[in-house]
Amino acid sequence: MACQLTLSLICIFSLLLTAAQSKTLKRDVKALNEIKASLGWRVVYAWVGDDPCGDGDLPPWSGVTCSTQGDYRVVTELEVYAVSIVGPFPIAVTNLLDLTRLDLHNNKLTGPIPPQIGRLKRLRILYVSLLSSSVNCYKNLRWNKLQDVIPAEIGELKRLTHLSLSFNNFKGEIPKEIANLPELRYLYLQENRLTGRIPPELGILPNLRHLDVGNNHLVGTIRELIRFEGSFPVLRNLYLNNNYLTGGVPAQLANLTNLEILYLSHNKMSGTIPLALAHIPKLTYLYLDHNQFSGRIPDAFYKHPFLKEMYIEGNAFRPGVNPIGIHKVLELTDTEFLV
Repeated sequence: MACQLTLSLICIFSLLLTAAQSKTLKRDVKALNEIKASLGWRVVYAWVGDDPCGDGDLPPWSGVTCSTQGDYRVVTELEVYAVSIVGPFPIAVTNLLDLTRLDLHNNKLTGPIPPQIGRLKRLRILYVSLLSSSVNCYKNLRWNKLQDVIPAEIGELKRLTHLSLSFNNFKGEIPKEIANLPELRYLYLQENRLTGRIPPELGILPNLRHLDVGNNHLVGTIRELIRFEGSFPVLRNLYLNNNYLTGGVPAQLANLTNLEILYLSHNKMSGTIPLALAHIPKLTYLYLDHNQFSGRIPDAFYKHPFLKEMYIEGNAFRPGVNPIGIHKVLELTDTEFLV
């Protein structure tokens, strides 16, 4: 027993010694120092020394996480958020080929995301925006203002699970290449200047739980969005609010049996609300307000065991049609985002 304990301690000591003696890959040292040179004082003051993974008595740079691979240390996570970074997206980031997490949210970055982002094949989490989803308009908060189109090369990040590009100035269409991300669970694109139709190809994503494209300039219909058989098999939250969507709510939307939040407010949708929608088992929040819906709402909605809120203001429903619950800001916390 004593021998086993001694061997275990020797192994642990050897691993720690190896990690301490490992050198940081020159590629990553060069990239981080280029980033350091381009950032403001709020980050630089905490980045002491030349080695981002730490050197001798110097600790790793704040927001930088490294791991040992063979004889070298590599940078696997970079989290530099809410520190008022001003300027373009640091292109040197795309040389950190072992990154699994890149978090630059709540800064003041401008310009495009470079197409070289597609080089980060191990990336699982990419945040360049606020980390919450709310029906409220954010006021007096700091966020990035990245511009131009969302690069199609993001579709090359096959391991990506979380993609948050919201609260920027992205324009153009949502790239259908995002549908090439089989592990994607959370997609946040709200509060940009995106145009065109929402790619129905997103419906084939097998793990997508949350889709937020609210507050853009998108057109089209829900029928087009769910036109592929078996669309959005595990989707729980669907935010389509504050766009220019037309047409009705198709009964086929009830095939999204995991849906909990359906947010259609402030579009140009019309027609009646189908009874089938009331058969979505765990539908909890249904926002229909400020469209052109008409007719009556089936009684089944008022008997739904989970439906807490149904907001209907600003439509042409028949007299006597009532809302459910008291409308309030609907917000997902950072913790829920990270599930």
